[in-house]
Amino acid sequence: MTKRLSSPPDALKSAYDVVVVGSGYGGGVAASRLARAGLSVCVIERGREFVTGEFPNRLPELRRELQIVGGKMRSGRRTGLFDFRLGSDIHVLIGCGLGGGSLINAAVGLRPDPRVFADSAWPEEVRADGLLDQGFARANTMLRPTRYASPSDFIKYRALEAASACFGQSPVPAPVVVSFEDTVNPAGVEQPACTLCGDCCSGCNVGAKNTIALTYLPDAKAHGAEIFTELTVSRVAREGRHWRVHFAPTEEPDAALRSVEAKTVVLSAGTLGSTEILLRSRDEGLPVSDRLGEHFSANGDIIAFALGSKGRVNGIGVGYPPKFVGDAIGACVTGEIELQDDGRLDHSMFIQEGVLPSALAPLLPVFFISGGRLLGAAQSLIKGVYHGPLQSLYTFFVVSHDEARGRIRLENGKAQIDWPNVADQPVYARVDAALSKAAQSVGARYIKSPLAATTMGTKPATAHPLGGCGMGDDASSGVVDHKCRVFDGKGHVHAGIYVCDGAIIPRSIGVNPLLTITALTERAMIHFARDHNLGFDDAPRHLAQVS
Repeated sequence: MTKRLSSPPDALKSAYDVVVVGSGYGGGVAASRLARAGLSVCVIERGREFVTGEFPNRLPELRRELQIVGGKMRSGRRTGLFDFRLGSDIHVLIGCGLGGGSLINAAVGLRPDPRVFADSAWPEEVRADGLLDQGFARANTMLRPTRYASPSDFIKYRALEAASACFGQSPVPAPVVVSFEDTVNPAGVEQPACTLCGDCCSGCNVGAKNTIALTYLPDAKAHGAEIFTELTVSRVAREGRHWRVHFAPTEEPDAALRSVEAKTVVLSAGTLGSTEILLRSRDEGLPVSDRLGEHFSANGDIIAFALGSKGRVNGIGVGYPPKFVGDAIGACVTGEIELQDDGRLDHSMFIQEGVLPSALAPLLPVFFISGGRLLGAAQSLIKGVYHGPLQSLYTFFVVSHDEARGRIRLENGKAQIDWPNVADQPVYARVDAALSKAAQSVGARYIKSPLAATTMGTKPATAHPLGGCGMGDDASSGVVDHKCRVFDGKGHVHAGIYVCDGAIIPRSIGVNPLLTITALTERAMIHFARDHNLGFDDAPRHLAQVS
């Protein structure tokens, strides 16, 4: 079991050089790099800390980690790992815990098509100063995306090969931030090899997934950062030459607010969280750009299924320790069909084979089997999942491009997404057509959503929310500049407040965004160090220890 990184809340000091709000890809990078620069750093995370072995492994545990919020409805504890936001137009799934979305994502580390950054939606400096490449290089060093050497070992990859034939091209191995061999990672943390159990999206109980909780955050801690969990930041305010960050215990939202002083604040609470904090701060008098909340994108996301082919797919995880012993499943994503359109970037898409977590196995017959459910005890249901009709279940993760026309606003102090007619975005028809074609080619039936008969199933959903605090050349086009500094709406930037997470991405990027968020934050930290006459060594910690 890995060591805990967080400290009790009563150890939180009254002031720091830097307060980082959130602990996903942006927050982890900022905490690591600024701590390495010798600054006193405090990380505040709203969720709980999960060490390896504590992630939900069975359905009752999974249910306890689910929080659902929509309108006036709320269920589950506020620190539940899976935070599902039901919207009137679109639904969003986000991670809640120390490490943010890295704990529950599919771990795919892709760099976007160069045409994405050629778009005028980005400030010119992002393309011109050369630091984006350096940011991606540093992200690759820490997160280590790896393509599995022999993906055809896995049945689900071979099943994707069969489905890809209709497109006239074969799948390729997907780069995933997973360790397939025993290693000591760049943060000096020992990681065992992946057991190929498939449960990446419910939290890795092996410790092989290269999450922020096993990479950047331990590095930050080793360089003096202090980390606090189960505290939710409500707003920030300028006080003279410093900032005041107001927060309360996550499970006690009506408790009296506490605060901490900082010279610099880095908002990395995720697309919804960072935008929400700035919206509340604006309501309390903080001047910001009028573009705040605009250009929300779902990144062309679709999670869909196909069922009924004669061949096995092997797309349901077995967990660790394994619930079923048979052929190895592989990482959540092993391969992808890269449908690149050289003429129209927005028509490009990546179709990835996914794995449903083993903890969901008892529910799957209810979702997918004709007639509603299977009879028998829970053990029989799990046996049916691994041996019965559901062994031919395809799960498709698709990333593509939408028009980024959503808007995040506050309703009763919480983020809500307005995107009328989002389901009519052309991307969804294109993806439906592609997946229908793939399903038919293997004799399966395309299932856009097993929940289609419910209110939840009739709306698009995304696990890759982007935008709301998009980069721009100035306050008339964005919320932050190319260095991630927040515009004051009056022709300048605020001194000492940054946004570093998916909120700063001003458009869809057509790939899983983890590597891009990491690279953009690495780039911002290079600029921060230059602007403040600081330096930091970005060498892997285990190499520095040896030398």
